[in-house]
Amino acid sequence: MKIEIIKCLQDNYSYLIIDEKNKSACVVDPSEASPIINFIENKKIKLECILNTHHHYDHIGGNIELKNKYDCDVVVFEGDQSRIPGANINVVDNQIWKKNNFEAKIFHIPGHTTGHIAFYFFKEKKIFTGDTLFSLGCGRIFEGTYEQMFNSLNKIKKLPKNTEIYCGHEYTLQNSNFCLENDSKNLKLQKKIVKIKEKLKKKLPTIPTILGDEIECNIFLKTNSLESFTKLRDLKDNF
Repeated sequence: MKIEIIKCLQDNYSYLIIDEKNKSACVVDPSEASPIINFIENKKIKLECILNTHHHYDHIGGNIELKNKYDCDVVVFEGDQSRIPGANINVVDNQIWKKNNFEAKIFHIPGHTTGHIAFYFFKEKKIFTGDTLFSLGCGRIFEGTYEQMFNSLNKIKKLPKNTEIYCGHEYTLQNSNFCLENDSKNLKLQKKIVKIKEKLKKKLPTIPTILGDEIECNIFLKTNSLESFTKLRDLKDNF
């Protein structure tokens, strides 16, 4: 399984999950259709599915154009189908979703939105977290509660430490500033920031990030209480 990072809009990432043997792919959160179309047409790949983590427009903007062009399925959380254009396959928490050689466990991770999910490709140890967990950050709480977001992050935190995290935006550098402000003596964080800046200088994505690194460097994963998480999330909103 190969992951191709597709830059969309201003700072969004969509991801093509490619089965190189069968020349087929799924796309996670296509913000816009054209970058996806350009890539798969150039590589002669068949688009099988759209996997949506949540309903915000910058994650579903390309759904209809892609579905109309490729007649692909649109996989969404059950209950969110009315908010996501083209939705035709509903999934639930802890379900194993399969399509040909693609297989992922569904995690319901509310907080940013009430119907937010992650797609965990457990055989490959890769998880697509949308706007719940970012590199060195977490999503704003729009529809859910602090407790939901805290529990959602802890669910991800329990995965194997070598799990690769693919999130919805390139927010890593700005997130690092907040982490450093609140965890200034963290040497691993300082080293990670150096690597982040090197990647960005070369115009490379800072994603994927590794869960073990996030547990040691991401201030939102380091906190062990709902009270401290709530305070940090409020501070970040005004940072």
